[in-house]
Amino acid sequence: MIVFSVLQPLEDAMRAVLDFFHGTVGLPWAWAIVATTICVRILLVPLTVRQIHSMQSLQKHAPEMKEIQKKYKGDRQKMNEELMKFYRENNINPAASCLPLVAQIPVFFALYFVLRNFTNHVNPVTNDLSWLNIVPSIADKASSHWSGFLLLVIYAASQVLSTWFMSTTMDKVQRGIMLVLPLVFITVVANFPAGLVLYWVTTNLWTVGQGLITRRLVPKTPAPVPGPKRSSRTPPKDDGGNGTRREEPKPKPAAQPRRVKRKKGGARR
Repeated sequence: MIVFSVLQPLEDAMRAVLDFFHGTVGLPWAWAIVATTICVRILLVPLTVRQIHSMQSLQKHAPEMKEIQKKYKGDRQKMNEELMKFYRENNINPAASCLPLVAQIPVFFALYFVLRNFTNHVNPVTNDLSWLNIVPSIADKASSHWSGFLLLVIYAASQVLSTWFMSTTMDKVQRGIMLVLPLVFITVVANFPAGLVLYWVTTNLWTVGQGLITRRLVPKTPAPVPGPKRSSRTPPKDDGGNGTRREEPKPKPAAQPRRVKRKKGGARR
């Protein structure tokens, strides 16, 4: 098939990297997958930095974007045009937040094809294909053994945590859906080779650590200083509708009593 022919060079490269970590470095096959995952995430660091900057920009300008969506709620085409214009004016690239995930898709399929024919590449009798006594073989399905379900639980927990860290710019509904999806797809993931689930657990844990580091490095926005407290006797301040503060009229001084001068030599009563 065309997909197989396109991914064949990447599959060969993946097999060569696993052979290097196992044969040259001396790691077990399962830990070779973990080391390969770490190398992939290190190579994706520039894309990850762009992803973090894009998410910070989206979070910073979220109020303005909500105002645009509210203003053009009835005209979806106009709303999209205004949002794209707003993105260009503020140098925001919404697609940058998906770049690391998109870049990992070919690696994911290459590892899947390698593990699918892994028993033909190595001898499972002379090679240890287990991982921490959790899965008996990284080439078998994760659901083929009772211990594989423990790996699936670790996968679900790590996926929820990574989604929670990387979905801070979404609204509550979208974020709730993204947090529930890993639990829905766990029935599909259970049919993947255990080594592929191990790859995804490792990349999820990397994402969690990345989110923790990002939260420590990014300075928090200081809370606005509250203004002076107003009492019930404080008159309201009118800005006149033009955004400027109108000065309150000064009270007039009390009128002095008028003095009547009496003429000298006046007649007495």
